[in-house]
Amino acid sequence: MQKILSHMRKAIEEYNMIEENDKIAICLSGGKDSITLLHAFKALQRFYPKKFDIIAISIDPGFDFFDTQFLENLCNKLEIPLFIEKNNAKEIVFDIRKEKNPCSLCANLRRGVINSIAIRENCNKIALGHNQDDVLQTFLLNLFYTGSINTFSPVSYMDRSKITLIRPLIYTPEKDTKRFIKKNNLEVMPKVCPMDGNSKREDMKQLIFTLTKSIPMLRANLFGAIQRNLDEWKILK
Repeated sequence: MQKILSHMRKAIEEYNMIEENDKIAICLSGGKDSITLLHAFKALQRFYPKKFDIIAISIDPGFDFFDTQFLENLCNKLEIPLFIEKNNAKEIVFDIRKEKNPCSLCANLRRGVINSIAIRENCNKIALGHNQDDVLQTFLLNLFYTGSINTFSPVSYMDRSKITLIRPLIYTPEKDTKRFIKKNNLEVMPKVCPMDGNSKREDMKQLIFTLTKSIPMLRANLFGAIQRNLDEWKILK
């Protein structure tokens, strides 16, 4: 946990992610990153100089085997209020529209529900579990498929909802969240989406893995380039 908190606190303080009396909704999917983020926020809450409240939000997209009881048990153990909302993303994306590249539409559908819950529960911030690997993969996806140099932002203010999105794990490599889950013998929810492991994002993950074998500093150099050119390119959006 100390390593996770070190990365997380660095991101929070560099990008001013937490203010006094914030109420933060943590997006909980049941995967390794969101579970790590949930535990880290609970630990951070005990000693961070700025006081803040947290809740967890989860979207049931309608896939088989989405285990709401698993999420409830997790949050009860940590004494974090959980709000689960059913969503028809699976029906719309896969059954009705039969999308070949469904990730963007599915994300948009879930985002609207998450924002609604956060507003209803008087949260002013939403925390997402994107890690450092997600930053790199998104950068390459945008570069290769849209010809743009950008990735998502550590902090984003949404004018319409008046809510700020924060991503406290942007300095945390995926291997660290995997290690945290394994070391603490934590369970994660089985993957329920049929696109898991079969998407363009997975292609970028494999590309980075392959290139790193011959260019050991690839990840560090790529992430460093993103950071160094932040002000010039405005790439973290």
